[in-house]
Amino acid sequence: MLDQQRVNTMDIHMLVSIVNMQIRNDFSTLTELCQFYELDQQQLLQRMAAAGYQLQNQQQFTAA
Repeated sequence: MLDQQRVNTMDIHMLVSIVNMQIRNDFSTLTELCQFYELDQQQLLQRMAAAGYQLQNQQQFTAA
């Protein structure tokens, strides 16, 4: 479902929704999600931060 190219190019609001849903339903933390999909966690965090989102307790992105 997710790969690095999609993370880099997907609409940010859609990305936040998908990542939050995946963490809520399938993974315990963002780290687990990134390991499973072989994503660069730092790059994902930077993209989210640039759009005004921050990670809360490794479990959900919220608007800053």
